[in-house]
Amino acid sequence: MVLLIDVGNTEIRIGVRDDDGLIGSWRMTTDSLKTSDELGGTILRFLKFDNIDPKGIRGVIICSVVPNIMYSLTRGINKYFSTEPIIVTNDFDSGICLNMANPKELGADRLAKLAAGFEIYGGPVMVIDYGTATTFDVVDEKGVFVTGITAPGVNICAEALFTNTAQLPKIEIKRPGSIYCRDIVSCIQSGIYYGHVGEARYIIENVKKELNMPDMKVVATGGMAREIGNGNGIFDVLDPFLSFKGLFILYKRNIDNIRRREYAAGH
Repeated sequence: MVLLIDVGNTEIRIGVRDDDGLIGSWRMTTDSLKTSDELGGTILRFLKFDNIDPKGIRGVIICSVVPNIMYSLTRGINKYFSTEPIIVTNDFDSGICLNMANPKELGADRLAKLAAGFEIYGGPVMVIDYGTATTFDVVDEKGVFVTGITAPGVNICAEALFTNTAQLPKIEIKRPGSIYCRDIVSCIQSGIYYGHVGEARYIIENVKKELNMPDMKVVATGGMAREIGNGNGIFDVLDPFLSFKGLFILYKRNIDNIRRREYAAGH
């Protein structure tokens, strides 16, 4: 079994899987003030709660966009799982050619999801991730990175309304019953929901047109993907576990080279 950890700005997603698929998954709030014992101990308790033997973990791989948490997280994994985690970088063999001015600018989490999107669904493919930000990343039929678009996330937009207006309430983000709104909560829900549906449609349509990719597959993942795609026919695939699949793919593609380098360094 491999322990998979995706550290985002808002939450940490943790999964365990083997060659047959995902065995368990959990979430915890991203908090850079947590100690190595808090992080490592919490992850260990997740496994034990679901009757997963931590002794069966043969490797750990982490992708992160939060540098401040990595020291405590890696020490916690080392202490509670007796292994040194692999940290994803853009130097990994991912199957994706990062045709960018500065490849290191692409987050490790986005690389993992692109690796899964291309290997599982083929190219050209667009991976849309509804996280703290909403990202639209595209690779062509050869696995070459073409473009990546970043927009404010759904929750960021809702929070900005609540924070910067005196009389608008904080609301639950969900699809309204109708675009015909008669109260302030429904009005805000409609604006946020249909605004992001329109955003996705416009970006997808224009990428297909401008890049001449009419058959581009659209794979969506992340917290609001199901809500945005619900009944709208925007996405070809909804894959909530794309990051775990990508991390497992990166682990399998790179573990032998990493072990050879570690062996050579030790000798």
